[in-house]
Amino acid sequence: MNSQLTSNISSFYHAISAMGWWRVIIELLLIGIVVFWVIRFLQGTRGARMLKGIAVVLITLHLLVTFAGEYFRLDRLVFLYEKFLLFASFALAVVFQPELRRGLMRLGETRLFRGFTDVITQDVEQLVASATFLSRRKIGGLIAIEREIGLGGIAESGTHVNADLSADLLNTIFWPNSPLHDLGVVVSQGRIAYAGVQFPLAESGEIERELGSRHRAAVGLSQESDAVVLVVSEETGDISVAESGKLIRKLTPEALRGLLNELLGAGGGVLNRRHLGAT
Repeated sequence: MNSQLTSNISSFYHAISAMGWWRVIIELLLIGIVVFWVIRFLQGTRGARMLKGIAVVLITLHLLVTFAGEYFRLDRLVFLYEKFLLFASFALAVVFQPELRRGLMRLGETRLFRGFTDVITQDVEQLVASATFLSRRKIGGLIAIEREIGLGGIAESGTHVNADLSADLLNTIFWPNSPLHDLGVVVSQGRIAYAGVQFPLAESGEIERELGSRHRAAVGLSQESDAVVLVVSEETGDISVAESGKLIRKLTPEALRGLLNELLGAGGGVLNRRHLGAT
């Protein structure tokens, strides 16, 4: 067994030497970039946990089958494993269908130029003013701010508004007993594009039990897109923000302003826990 292992290592070394070390390094670098991009893209989504589980299963099976097939000559097992990999490739396309759809949407709807401008600052101020108003009066609110991935497909079920973004209009929409107050608002390019939109809900168990449907909708939409979702609790008045499947809660108006400026500006990224009020 040791001689066979030594022979395999020697053969592997000679194969790499024949190909050229620089080619191997370039190939490994490209593979690493692709893997890093996939992991970063799936971060915060349902697919991230599935990917980890699938990777563990496939690596374990590969090691077991390779060892058994080489040292115990279990050719039928190796044959079945190859067929299993073929079936698994089709199954993965079904399992990761939401993530694949999200990737295609991102490719098709990416905006090439977006920076931190005075317009963004004004939008943030309107959002903070509305969230503060709703929070003090314990009025529920749910606002999705579109970034690179368009939300038109999700918002089609809502009411088309196409009005300038203002705190007064947002407060009017979410005022109790108004026709659109229960569902979400979509903000696109500095305008209130849609109201009364049903957002996809996060699965039960992905957020704290005491949080209601608004928070589940906020997290759910942030898992399906790159939108920044602002939510105000009707029960407690707490202000929260969801992004990339993560929820940061109990934000003060000052912390909300800083967080929105960061996420909607040129360097917007995944939520971290250094902001005030993080739980």
